[in-house]
Amino acid sequence: MTVSLQHLLDASIQLELNLAKLYTLFNDLFEEDEEFWWQLSMEERGHAALLQQEKKDPSVVFPENLLAKDLEALNESNERIVGLIALFGKEPPARADAFDMALELELSAGESHYQEFLDSPSESATANIFKQLNQEDRDHAERIRSYMVEAGIGS
Repeated sequence: MTVSLQHLLDASIQLELNLAKLYTLFNDLFEEDEEFWWQLSMEERGHAALLQQEKKDPSVVFPENLLAKDLEALNESNERIVGLIALFGKEPPARADAFDMALELELSAGESHYQEFLDSPSESATANIFKQLNQEDRDHAERIRSYMVEAGIGS
């Protein structure tokens, strides 16, 4: 594994874990939406676990388009999420703001790239296995939008 791939992988794993922490916080803050946030949190943890497993086995050939290529954007997203967790732990957001923030984060570089990978044609057996393991984890941004409409949250 090259150093740059290693850094991209580490930042991608951290992004998934940070999102899981944020969604767990939202789960704790918004009782009426706790099942929704819990499900997203568990899926983000699952994404991180799959990436960590790939990292442990150097013989695995990573699908070319699995990771975002912009390490700086991944690091910025991670820093932003960590800051939001600290802020929202002290000063909880409004319910609609939590959903808007989650939607924005899901459309960010690392998360939207992950969804693009899941939606792309499979290039290898490894890609197929990864996609099969994630088949239930459909587009988080679309699920957040749908949930917001159903619950009458936001505009």
